[in-house]
Amino acid sequence: MTLRIGSRDIGPGHPVYVIAEIGLNHNGDVSLAKELVDVAADAGAQAVKFQKRTPAISTPEHMKSVLRSTPWGDMTYLDYRYRVEFDREQYVEIGDHATLRGLDWFASPWDEPSVDFLEDLRVSAYKVASASVTDDGLLRRIDATGKPVILSTGMSTLEQIDRAVSLLDPARLTILHATSTYPLPPEEANLLMIPALARRYPDVPIGYSGHERGLQISIAAVALGARIVERHITLDRAMWGSDHAASLEPHGFSTLVRDIRILEDALGDGIKRIYPGELAPLAKLRRVPA
Repeated sequence: MTLRIGSRDIGPGHPVYVIAEIGLNHNGDVSLAKELVDVAADAGAQAVKFQKRTPAISTPEHMKSVLRSTPWGDMTYLDYRYRVEFDREQYVEIGDHATLRGLDWFASPWDEPSVDFLEDLRVSAYKVASASVTDDGLLRRIDATGKPVILSTGMSTLEQIDRAVSLLDPARLTILHATSTYPLPPEEANLLMIPALARRYPDVPIGYSGHERGLQISIAAVALGARIVERHITLDRAMWGSDHAASLEPHGFSTLVRDIRILEDALGDGIKRIYPGELAPLAKLRRVPA
């Protein structure tokens, strides 16, 4: 149950793979996207993730004409989606920057043409967004690339997850527990789904995609066995955009990565032993020898 993305192995015995979800928090600005890449790299993450859409296809029909207030004025939801999409040259610039900073980079394609777009850019993996769990055509197109697949499971039933898993190669799959509430209240985190998914899919690494405020829930996910942790990042939670409030700012994200590494060391291997540091207290305090 080990998956390889880029040059890194994911699974038991390997470091937790930390993904900085940039998503749309770049607000269509290449410079901002590169700043967020730097935040991820400086914190010690292993990957950055974006979202790729063909807005005319991926935007639900009932949403296309809905008006939205944006920093660029009032516009339809469809026009907004076009406004924040990067073209090929912009993605090349951002992807090259991520690679130079030592990060894997990939995206969640929201429609089949977006898979072709990302294949042309030679992304290292694909992320299936929770909203796409029931999109059989998209899942088949992603699977056909032969790349590693990260399946997020928010707003999905176990039956829907089973169906998605059946369409993907388990040798190239990892599954993330998620709850798609932004921001996530603790009572909806349901972290015990991490070991439950591990029992249901024993040959697939299980991770966690979090949308909560703070760090505690993501740290607990690692303690429960998450081999991947994904969190949204932003320069400022007060920025305009739907995901900023559920994102971590640079200091918070850096602290999260630090604490994940400390927890990994603290978890140990489950084999009981007497450690060297215990020998002096043993000699001093134990009255009855074994």
